Amino acid sequence: MQVKHWISLSFASLLAVVLVSRITPQPAFDPMPPAIAESASPMTTTTLMAQKPNQPSMVLKSGNFQSGEHPTQGQVRIVTQNGKRFLEFDQAFKTSSSGPDLVVALHRSPDVLSRTTPPAYPLREGEYLILAPLQKFNGAQRYALPAAVNLANFQSAVIWCRQFNATFGAAMLRN
Repeated sequence: MQVKHWISLSFASLLAVVLVSRITPQPAFDPMPPAIAESASPMTTTTLMAQKPNQPSMVLKSGNFQSGEHPTQGQVRIVTQNGKRFLEFDQAFKTSSSGPDLVVALHRSPDVLSRTTPPAYPLREGEYLILAPLQKFNGAQRYALPAAVNLANFQSAVIWCRQFNATFGAAMLRN
């Protein structure tokens, strides 16, 4: 009889603990202070996490976007920071949201738009390296460059619609 009593008491205690823990709000883990998190864009968040106090980024190449299939503007640059390379768009970056499957790529040609045919400005296989899907249609953003990429082989950054082989915009990268 005492064993049944202890089992019942244990079960009731366990049930009470579970119910109380579900009712009592638990603080969510927030890795970033609220003041920083509220004002952080994806690029700022990445930058804050990647930066060390005495290791600022160094610009390797930069350029300005020119419109292709759709209006595209803003500055792009390749930077190195803490031994890693990134392709960054500035806050003024903007392109059309009308295309599906938009990607960010590096291109071998210094003048992508004049070497292709309007209005789509199609790219040819083997002339580009896709870095990642476009994060957003405007504003600052950052893309990691694979360590094995030889930047001497790529002269431009492009915003490209893979599905329709249409270059939305391109920027010649200069040292």
